[in-house]
Parts: sequence; C-alpha cells; structure tokens
Amino acid sequence: MENTASTDQLDQAIRQHRTANATLSLSQNGTPLAGQEVTLAQTRHRFLFGTNWGDGTLALANGELTGKARALAELRNERFLALFNQATLPFYWARFEPQRGQPQTERLLNAARWYKDHNCTLKGHPLCWHTLTADWLLALTPRAILRAQVERIQREVAGFAGLVDMWDVVNEAVIMPIFDRYDNGITRLCRELGRIELIRAMFETARQVNPRATFLLNDFDVSPAYDILIEGCLEAGIHIDAIGIQSHMHQGYWGSQRTLDVLRQFERFNLPVHFTENTLVSGHLMPPEIVDLNDYQVSDWPSTPEGEERQAREVVLHYKTLLSRPAVQSITWWDLSDGGWLNAPAGLLHKDHSPKPAYTALLELIKGQWWLAPTRLVTDSNGEITFTGFLGEYEVTLGSQKAAFSLQEKGKTHVSIDF
Repeated sequence: MENTASTDQLDQAIRQHRTANATLSLSQNGTPLAGQEVTLAQTRHRFLFGTNWGDGTLALANGELTGKARALAELRNERFLALFNQATLPFYWARFEPQRGQPQTERLLNAARWYKDHNCTLKGHPLCWHTLTADWLLALTPRAILRAQVERIQREVAGFAGLVDMWDVVNEAVIMPIFDRYDNGITRLCRELGRIELIRAMFETARQVNPRATFLLNDFDVSPAYDILIEGCLEAGIHIDAIGIQSHMHQGYWGSQRTLDVLRQFERFNLPVHFTENTLVSGHLMPPEIVDLNDYQVSDWPSTPEGEERQAREVVLHYKTLLSRPAVQSITWWDLSDGGWLNAPAGLLHKDHSPKPAYTALLELIKGQWWLAPTRLVTDSNGEITFTGFLGEYEVTLGSQKAAFSLQEKGKTHVSIDF
C-alpha cells in the first residue's frame, strides 16, 4: 500500500488481513449432515475494539448509584456493550492508593468482574507513570521508591490475574525523566535509574508475577525518541509484548497518511501495535500552538453539528486505516462520552449518552460491515458450508443444537464440527 490509500484500498487490505475464507464441515456421529439448514452467527471479534472505563460503570458495579444516576450509567453501559469488547480500567496510583497501604482494590475488582461477566477483555492502565502517581512517594529515598513501585506492581498484577491480563506497564517514559511541571517520585526514580533500567525493572517484575499476561510500553510521543527508546529496550533484552501508541487528536485529525507513516515507523520491530488512546473532537479544534494538551483548559467546549459530522467521517477513516495494517491489534477510544478528559467533546456519545453520528457510523462499521449477523445457510452434499468472516468467535445452530468455533487465522481455513 502506498503512503496514501483510497477507501477501496483500505477496505481491500482489511479483508486481506482480517478475514478468513472458511469451510465448515458439519456431521453427526461421523455422518455428514447434507442438505441441512443451519444458522451461522458471529459472537465476538478477535480484534479488540475498546474504550476506557466510565465512572458511572465503576459506581454501578459497586452498588453506589440509584435513581436517575443509575439509569444514566445503565444507558452508558448499554451503548458500550453494543459496540465494544474491551475496556481499560484506571490504576492511577494517586487515586488507587492515596494513603499508603489503603489501595482501592475491591472497588476495581468489582468493576473488573462486571466487565468480565459481559465478555470484555480488560487492560489495566498504568502500573508506572510519573503523572497521577502517589504523593507519599516524595518522602522516600530513590531506593525506597523503587521498592514501593515494585511491590505495587506485584500486588496489582497478582491481585487482578485472571480478570486483568493486559497492562500498560510503563506510561510515557520518553518524557518521564525530564518532566518538570512538578516534583514526583517516579520522575526522581527514572532520573536515578535511566529510562531503560526503569523499564526493565517494571517489565521483569510484572512478568514474574503473571507470565501469561500481555505487557505494553505506552506513549503519546511518536517521534524518533520513542522509536529509539523501544530499540534500546529490545537491544537490552527487555521483553515487550506490544507497543502502545496514543493519538489524542484535539488539534485535528492526523489523516490517513500520517497515521500510516507512524505505523510504519514502529512496525519495524515486528511487535503488535495497540492504539491505546484515541480522540477526535466534535467541536472547535484546540489551537495548534498548544504543545501540552493539558494547557488548554476551558469550561465550555461544546459539540457542534458541523463538528459531529466531521468527527464521524474522521472516525471511520481512522479505524479503517488502522485495521488495514495487520500489526494493529487494538483500538481504544478515549472517552466514550463527552465531559471526560480535558472536558473535550471527544466522546462518541453526548453527556446524556445519546449517540453522536460518530457512534452510529462506528456501530455500522464494526457490527455491520465487519460482522456476520445471523445468517441461514444450507449444507451441501458433503455437509459443508462456505463463508467469509472476520476473525473471531462464531456459533452455528442446527435445530436445537448449538456449537461454538473460532476463526483465528486469515485466508483459507477449515473447521469440522460433529454434533
């Protein structure tokens, strides 16, 4: 694919990398089921379409809501479940353990159980970050900070194993040792150890606790500095499972060409890529001269009809561009509803959780074009049916009998089911 790609080229690449041409052989006690009508339906995507937590969902999972607040949270969850199969849970140390030794473990466990009960893959964010880290670290020596950080990783990764088996281990390490907005324990630690040794300590600790989990290095910096850091980590023998890339586009959509350029920059490492934090606003754009998005704090940042139509177009192109590259395994939207991070109108839903055009467009894409709805088919004389489906989980129904199967590899595949 060239640097720029048409929508048709993106669609073609998506079909090439994300679908299987399947032959499904059905039999009963070894005898082919010829001429039988069956219903075939997709139940889950292999690709992770996600969003971050909702405060209402956390409160709902902990029985903290009643009345209108509960109804609003339930509506948000309904919209979430209709579209997504992955959620990112908040483990910001400052909020998770504001008082040393008093973590909010049970509250997050309840939320994790709620998502898991609804068949969602979970990721914890983050285990080590200089922003929103615990203030009480400032009273410790660098050696004690390291010990506390290691113990925190051991506690969280072990305590949530089986519920949360994917983690942003180190967040925004490129800027970490030179961060100067305010003093914090993790920046002190990173200056002491250096980026690579800090990353090594965090990843090795997490992997010792849960060797089966997926561990990411995550950053908003997509400059060569991040590329060089990843290369240095890999050369140092650090095992990174996936590269996390943030794309908060409050100042305007990157466009398909820049997105592809960024992807090619990191695809050279032959590691899965997760687009971990994605935003496109449906109101006015943030001024281009702003360097740190946190510097743009406005109380009123409205969504507009024109902005919502623009956001819908850009969301579709952004998702198509990302799915056209086989290295990408996950996209996380940040936030599902307006009024979240920086009060930006970046949600797919309004504050009352009513859908914007972007939500409707994405729903039509993920559960429409990229989804096999219940379809009736008749087996041939060999008891076989053929179909093309996106990689993921499926269910075939024959009368009152049901059987589940999965499509895990692109291209031609064969699945046999004996009822």
